[in-house]
Amino acid sequence: MGELTQEQAIELAESKFWEKMTQQDIAEFQLFTPQLCMPFDVFHQALETALGRPVWTHELGLNAQGIKDELMLGKRPPTLTEIMDLIPEDKRMIVVLDEEASGGGAQ
Repeated sequence: MGELTQEQAIELAESKFWEKMTQQDIAEFQLFTPQLCMPFDVFHQALETALGRPVWTHELGLNAQGIKDELMLGKRPPTLTEIMDLIPEDKRMIVVLDEEASGGGAQ
């Protein structure tokens, strides 16, 4: 759809136009429209449904082209390691829980 004014994006959002769209159409529309024209959770759910996988929010900011290629061209989805590697190393903190140490093991 391209660039909208703020007023146009608000008017579109208020119309709830997405309610008559498929999940694929919602994902495509919002992924290629710079302004958010629907509640983020609606877009996020549609994108996950269309891709058939969880989509981490940081992927949208750090790998938007990769998501577009996956959605539109059927490119392979990134691995969990590739998704985590999108986060700069100095900003990354990954916690691995050991079920036995945390008391979550079988008794």
